[in-house]
Amino acid sequence: QVQLVESGGGLVQPGGSLRLSCVASGSIFSINVMGWYRQAPGKQRELVAIIPTGGSPNYVDSVKGRFTISRDNAKNTVYLQMNSLKPEDTAVYYCNAYVTTRSRYEMDYWGKGTLVTVSS
Repeated sequence: QVQLVESGGGLVQPGGSLRLSCVASGSIFSINVMGWYRQAPGKQRELVAIIPTGGSPNYVDSVKGRFTISRDNAKNTVYLQMNSLKPEDTAVYYCNAYVTTRSRYEMDYWGKGTLVTVSS
């Protein structure tokens, strides 16, 4: 079993910044892709950013130039630095990891989410 635990959400004013973190733990052989998704009230979950192992990050157009995803592979941790936040960034942010387990199964895992609220 693999667990993902997010942290760093909260309330921030428009134009402000937040940094989300997500730590993966458990029966991990390797992590192939890590990413962040978000779900705003009344909307479907959408991809925000992903970063494959040894690859380049990809972002949804609405966050390009404002958000930066990064990984610390030694710590099985992914970060999302969010700058110039807008009210429309308000959502629950979910960490995702595509993992090869120690049993060599490839599976998709999700965290429970962390709420980001952008409001004055």
